[in-house]
Amino acid sequence: MPYFHAWLWAFLFTQMVEVPIYVVGPRVGLLAAFGASAITHPLLWFVIFPYLHLPYLWLVVVGESFAWSVEAAYLALACRRRRAWLWSAIANGASFGAGMLSRHLFGMP
Repeated sequence: MPYFHAWLWAFLFTQMVEVPIYVVGPRVGLLAAFGASAITHPLLWFVIFPYLHLPYLWLVVVGESFAWSVEAAYLALACRRRRAWLWSAIANGASFGAGMLSRHLFGMP
């Protein structure tokens, strides 16, 4: 259960950072904005990461690359937004940076 709680906090934190960026930037609705990370986050934590036996740095590279590309494809194809790659990079970069800062300052997510 601790792994699930860690994921839940990280997922909620990610949503708090990325949803406003997707709503304001490419102007998608709240549900569509929520859907971007709702697709990638659980897949990474519960399907991909448990089977990758890599150092932390490589998990970050794989995870962020996966999130960036899948969320960009989602924005471009499902939401029909231009510059989806750019907005996905901004949202994922912001959530990664804010997450690392929060972890350094507060020990979570």
